[in-house]
Amino acid sequence: MKLLDLHNLSQKRLQALQQSGIRTPADLLHFFPRRYIDKSNVIPIWNLSSHQEAVTVTGKVISTEVTGFGNKKRLEVIVQDKTGSMKAVFFKGWKYFIKQFSPGKWVSLFGIPKQYGRHVSMAHPEVEQLDDPNDFEAVRSLIPIYPSNKYFSKAFISNKIITGWVEQILQSYVPQEFLPDIILQKHRFPKRDQAIRAIHKPASGQESSNALERFKYEEFFLFELSMAKIKYKRFERQKGILLEPGELTRKFFKTALPFELTGGQKNTLSEVRTDLNSGLQMNRLVQGDVGAGKTIVAIGSMLMAVDNGYQAALMAPTEILAEQHYITLKKYLESLGVSFRLITGGQKTALRREILTDIESGNCRIAVGTHALFQEGVTFQNLALVVIDEQHRFGVKQRNEILLKGENPHLLVMSATPIPRSLAMTIYSDLDISVIRELPAGRKPVKTAVRSDKERNNVYNFLEESVKKGDQAYVIFPLIEESEVIDLKDATMGFEKLKRRFPDVTIDLLHGRLKPIEKEQVMRRFTEGHTKILVSTTVVEVGVDVPNASIMIIEHAERFGLSQLHQLRGRIGRGNKQSYCILMPDVKLSRDGRYRLKKLVETNDGFEIAEADLKLRGPGDFLGTKQSGLPEFRYADIIEDRILLEQAKNDAWQLIKTDPGFTKPEHQELKSVFEPYFKERSEFFGVG
Repeated sequence: MKLLDLHNLSQKRLQALQQSGIRTPADLLHFFPRRYIDKSNVIPIWNLSSHQEAVTVTGKVISTEVTGFGNKKRLEVIVQDKTGSMKAVFFKGWKYFIKQFSPGKWVSLFGIPKQYGRHVSMAHPEVEQLDDPNDFEAVRSLIPIYPSNKYFSKAFISNKIITGWVEQILQSYVPQEFLPDIILQKHRFPKRDQAIRAIHKPASGQESSNALERFKYEEFFLFELSMAKIKYKRFERQKGILLEPGELTRKFFKTALPFELTGGQKNTLSEVRTDLNSGLQMNRLVQGDVGAGKTIVAIGSMLMAVDNGYQAALMAPTEILAEQHYITLKKYLESLGVSFRLITGGQKTALRREILTDIESGNCRIAVGTHALFQEGVTFQNLALVVIDEQHRFGVKQRNEILLKGENPHLLVMSATPIPRSLAMTIYSDLDISVIRELPAGRKPVKTAVRSDKERNNVYNFLEESVKKGDQAYVIFPLIEESEVIDLKDATMGFEKLKRRFPDVTIDLLHGRLKPIEKEQVMRRFTEGHTKILVSTTVVEVGVDVPNASIMIIEHAERFGLSQLHQLRGRIGRGNKQSYCILMPDVKLSRDGRYRLKKLVETNDGFEIAEADLKLRGPGDFLGTKQSGLPEFRYADIIEDRILLEQAKNDAWQLIKTDPGFTKPEHQELKSVFEPYFKERSEFFGVG
């Protein structure tokens, strides 16, 4: 069957379907209803006043009237059933809604009823056109309501037309079952053809819910199967360079390191050592809150490569972070005689050539840099370990490109952005995960408070007293320059105001438009204590370690995401002093803005903050889908459906371990679906 075989399919309607991504009958069957009207739960209008939640009513349109003046114009529609009448009210967009109501026509309204005067009203209810009242006398009790869009409305594709098309397709189309019987039985999923019918013609809400769960699982399962396949290929069959701790590693931990490792650091280093000594390629993610000491783990791991005569590479997402890592290596490794170089995109040709020669010859044992490390022209003599910092800023493909610089080098990736378990399971399914939760000894939790603009003078007095005692401070702004569109105090203007307010204090300005050498100079002045107040944009979000900095003021704090605020706050509290983070929002705060600031005041736990941020923004916005390698799912939600996600991951890994080539007879249908799925997304998975 083809789309062209559908009844009542004009050229205009065919075009509308294609523009909506529906090009085959199977596509239309996977165009799921957005909700159902349960005729057994349709509320008589006379009984609406007793309901405070969203409900459905049906009735005949009696009249429409536009009232009010100017911006206060509104559309009022009187709808009546056998028991009484009610009013539907539309404010914005009333010109669009008036076209949906004609006296004498039947409609379904879904919304929250409220009593105003003698009428019960619904403000901006969802509207569905009904051809006649008998639509609700159908045999089935649940009526599917399909999503609509601008293409459908222009082509006059109603809910009833879509229902008719779906019924026509279901008469001849049998969806392919590809989930193995053992999985269907284990989770009590309906077969695929039954699930499709239950989505479009459910006998009950439970039946449609069970069917939807099966399709959510399918999405998770195919994705997790892909990640399991990558992981199996990489580790179960890929040999890794054998590395063991040597003299340099022992010296680093015994003499060069001036503090005791935390339990989390020790556990993670133990896991890394086990991986490096296993004979298989390591692929491990180290998650830790801001200041948890992941860099020490990275240095210890890289020294194991150097101890065994190999090279290591440390890659960071920004030049300023790469430079910070370089400074840290200088601090700990110069006394050990380890050769290391920094490579970034903005270096002069002569210097870059010299560094590349050092790397290629093997004179440079540890190379630190940005994405410039995996660009053409960078050749390692014997790369054994790659460390990637701030992993969430690199996608799977970028992660794999750096691995091509060596013969199966080990991979250690680090994230200072705590990632909730459900998200980590999805994005990093191909990685083993270590978590460092404790902060190093002597660190005190940062005290966080919200202060209004009226309290600015008190905040500045506190800042002045602290600076006199020898403390340093950050003042963070969200913009570099003034914008005509968004009325924000920018960093440059804030810098000038602070200089006038504190004429005897050394104040500096850091932002993304400075040249790399200028950024380094600004940061060096601050880290060495010459600068007392650093005015900055979010370039200090990661990587800058100034133990003496104990105060941070964040202007327009509501403009930042929750996790970003936590990352910024992590720049202070790096020493043994009590540190303070002062959030200064705009006067007008949204509900979400107020929640973000309240959450930050309540807790310093980055994992708790990340979970709250994920719920607020959703996974796509939390990391940035394209940048992070986050998959997009049509039906499933990795937050709401995390239990299903874990089940899919376990099932996928079990299947790959027992039948990696899909050779068993019971896996042939799955193979026919999985192979094109995997091939289509090969670039996403970094195997193209």
